[in-house]
Amino acid sequence: MSADDPVQPDFEALERIAQEKAGQRNLLFALIGNMSYCWSNNESMFIYVLQYLIRTDEITATIIFGTLNTTRARIDLVERLAEAKLADKDAATQLRRIIRRFNECTKLRNEFNHSVFKTDSEGAITHTHSMRIQRRNGQLHLGELKPVDQQRIEAMGAAIKKMVKLNREIWQFLPMLRQAMDDTECT
Repeated sequence: MSADDPVQPDFEALERIAQEKAGQRNLLFALIGNMSYCWSNNESMFIYVLQYLIRTDEITATIIFGTLNTTRARIDLVERLAEAKLADKDAATQLRRIIRRFNECTKLRNEFNHSVFKTDSEGAITHTHSMRIQRRNGQLHLGELKPVDQQRIEAMGAAIKKMVKLNREIWQFLPMLRQAMDDTECT
């Protein structure tokens, strides 16, 4: 065994004491699940944005959206179509703001969905270790190690509230976008 080999946890010991830490773990998992749920609902709203930008039906927009295999590719498509097709400056500004806020939420969601969770000897989750490869001083390293503390828990709760608010704003934006695209068609 080398110094680079991961250390296997003592699973039996962790299982014996896991019940004591279930509350902390369940809270964290509930927050992660809630963030994923809210984020996914918001990502799916871009199907309707795409539908209006390309003036098609929901099924066609969903097929196009689903064919692109990353969120980044989907958002890029929406941004490029908006640049090419959305003449209404107010609607374009609003859409850019929505996309920016969605991307901000994506960072925290990715942080928890693409990390290894570190535990202490009693099974409490203490840190996330990002699986994003980074280059520092010419060497490759795993991403950032961050504590799972009260501040981070509060940040997750705040992010969920922001995502819920963003979802409502996207719903309110859709009629504006539809009208802007209808007006573009008439000119």
